[in-house]
Amino acid sequence: MRPVVAIVILNFNGRKYLELFLPSVLASSYGGKEVIVADNASTDDSVAYLRERHPEIRVISLDRNYGFAGGYNRALKEVDADYYVLLNSDVEVETGWIEPILDLMEGDKTIAACQPKILSWAHRDEFEYAGAAGGWMDHLGYPFAKGRIFDVCEKDQGQYDLAEPVFWASGAALFIRSVLYHRAGGLDSYFFAHQEEIDLCWRLQLSGYQVYCCPSSRVYHVGGGTLPKGNARKVFLNFRNNLIMLAKNLPVRQSFWKIPLRFSLDHVSAWKSLFSGEVSYFFSVLKAHFGFINWLLFRQKESVFPERKDLRLQGWYRRSIAWQYFVLGKKTFREIMNGKR
Repeated sequence: MRPVVAIVILNFNGRKYLELFLPSVLASSYGGKEVIVADNASTDDSVAYLRERHPEIRVISLDRNYGFAGGYNRALKEVDADYYVLLNSDVEVETGWIEPILDLMEGDKTIAACQPKILSWAHRDEFEYAGAAGGWMDHLGYPFAKGRIFDVCEKDQGQYDLAEPVFWASGAALFIRSVLYHRAGGLDSYFFAHQEEIDLCWRLQLSGYQVYCCPSSRVYHVGGGTLPKGNARKVFLNFRNNLIMLAKNLPVRQSFWKIPLRFSLDHVSAWKSLFSGEVSYFFSVLKAHFGFINWLLFRQKESVFPERKDLRLQGWYRRSIAWQYFVLGKKTFREIMNGKR
């Protein structure tokens, strides 16, 4: 019997994306799927559009906007399936995108989560920022991806077409075993949005499971659909959540020196931006640091912490990605990996 797959699209004021991309999702060739839209209290006509044009789609209406993390946690409590697919509303999928990932995960029960190859919707021969061909993490907590280093997205020339373990799978199109999603505590609702899927994948690895990218499955992502790049709120969440994630998941002896070092590096980035005229970026980083300290002193109990096993993490780069990129001028994943990991 084929596993049941629930494709759950979290929506907030995304009627234009639903209209544009839902047809490709509904046309997916896998027979054992259910398409669900979880609506984060949209103020546009998203829900009315769905009820009029797509009555076959189940809608879970939330009473307010709980963000990416909280919205999915609440919605998935109401979804019964073997696999969840957390799919952004601004993603176009290919017809046979589900089967390769299911074949991979059904063949190896240690794989908890997996992502497809994520390409740019606007430039379909290029990797897309949010995940590319699978996420990695450097030893200071900076995330990057096969096919995307900082803001440089490579052209897809089949260079990362092997299905391999990675550190994190993108929340833009995340396949995950439902049992393990709930066992791990789901996404950390305190994060609201940004880097919550990295935190979840880190916790899954610490629990003894693997995270993969399956490049034979392809999707096309618009990106920046919820908060545009450079948005002050996005900068705040990225910096704050990254520090919280490090505090939760790093061994204590490492966090004692890595988090203060990250504070220093963040300040370098903030001051550089201020001198470049990006005042809102500067204050967003400072606000993120105060937000982290507030979490550390008063709010830790609101977060989900990992079960720990002494395991070697996959997709963990033991050097500095910033040094490789900014100092040594290495702009692609392959260039960076030519050295030792």
